[in-house]
Amino acid sequence: MNKPAGKPATPVDRFAKIVGEKYALRDPADIAPYLHERRDLYEGRAAAVLRPGSVKEISQILRLANETGTPIVPQGGNTGLSGGQVPFDENALVLSTGRLDKIREVDLATNSMTCEAGVILQRAQEEAKTHERLFPLSLGAEGSCTIGGNLSTNAGGTNALTFGVARDLVLGLEVVLADGRIWNGLRKLKKDNTGYDLRHLFVGAEGTLGIITAAVVKLFPAPRSMETAFAGVASPEAALELLKIAQARAGNAVTSFELMTRMGIEFAVKHPPGAREPLRTTHPWYVLIELSSPAREGLRETMEEILEAASESGVIGDATIAASLEQARAFWHLRLILPDAQRGAGGSIAHDISVPVAAVPAFLDEASKAVLKIVPGARPLPFGHLGDGNIHYAVCKPEGIDRAAFLANTDAVNAAVYELVAKHHGSISAEHGIGFMKRELLPGVKDPVELELMRSIKQLLDPKGILNPGKVL
Repeated sequence: MNKPAGKPATPVDRFAKIVGEKYALRDPADIAPYLHERRDLYEGRAAAVLRPGSVKEISQILRLANETGTPIVPQGGNTGLSGGQVPFDENALVLSTGRLDKIREVDLATNSMTCEAGVILQRAQEEAKTHERLFPLSLGAEGSCTIGGNLSTNAGGTNALTFGVARDLVLGLEVVLADGRIWNGLRKLKKDNTGYDLRHLFVGAEGTLGIITAAVVKLFPAPRSMETAFAGVASPEAALELLKIAQARAGNAVTSFELMTRMGIEFAVKHPPGAREPLRTTHPWYVLIELSSPAREGLRETMEEILEAASESGVIGDATIAASLEQARAFWHLRLILPDAQRGAGGSIAHDISVPVAAVPAFLDEASKAVLKIVPGARPLPFGHLGDGNIHYAVCKPEGIDRAAFLANTDAVNAAVYELVAKHHGSISAEHGIGFMKRELLPGVKDPVELELMRSIKQLLDPKGILNPGKVL
């Protein structure tokens, strides 16, 4: 919305000149989508939204913001789950990277792709596929989240077991610093032993140290065969044994290994558009296994061997291998719908935690007991990436209890869960970041020296504190 004629100039006007009035959103209706995150936990405030179309414009914005002390909150697809992308200052400017949406290069010799920050993750995956390559980062929001946001939060996802998290998929970065300087670190090198590796400062920093504007990401040979199976097991311990059997027989071909409860399956089946039961019989726990390989043949036999060995040893009660791509997608739908399906419980207290893989069964048992002491009748709903120890530990409202009364236990439930995470040497944030939600918890889980170093780096790179203030630290 253009600034009305005859009105006195405002501080936002100087920024609007950089991007053009068309890309400086000021009308409350235009700004609103940038102020609300997907879970409706936070409602933000901002003076305007800037939508720059180039790295040069971002550099000019930050130079001016540094000069004027204007808070800048970077935002990609606005899919973050910790509030890191939400502005909380009426003088703040949201800097949306959505117009930086070019894939600059695909280099098949180095198996790399250079993407701007606003490239949608799904588009990056599809571009890699057209070149018979795989960009393995995969998560539920991939149709709307962006590469810049994925890197800023160090996103994980369903393929982290084999390919690692976002940090592991980056070769080089282009970053605009708080004072407007541009660091051109878009290298494609696997070996570069020339001092401090600065890219890792910015990956996972949630826009508090600089704004990622482009990245060189790794590509891998596209899988030519894929097998997906659903198995019913009696316990997390049995699921862990199944993981060991799968990895012993398939190694890195085990690309996903997801754990779900019976209650999770029931929620998913009831949730529109209506998923279907994966097995003929019901089980307390379920595992979704996916194998993938660049080889065209042999994977089906490997999956059959895994399930046969698990069945003979009593690890699984029942299992089925997807007979078609459609059935494989139906299996995945059961898993990916869980974050939305749990809303049918009427309220939940959610956690994104990780513990060493071997400690997952003990953590789940202890967490369930601790939560039920605080909220009798509560319904724990753990699900997620057993293969890398990342569990989304949701605690659903007991039936027949008022939602507000249940949520009043949030602090006590959080404290109990995070105490157990610490006991098992885990992390209170596995893949969603710290953002605003967990900022106050950080001093309690970080080594004091580590936290001091983080604050020193923030002070060095952003001495005026304009970059995403109030987040992480």
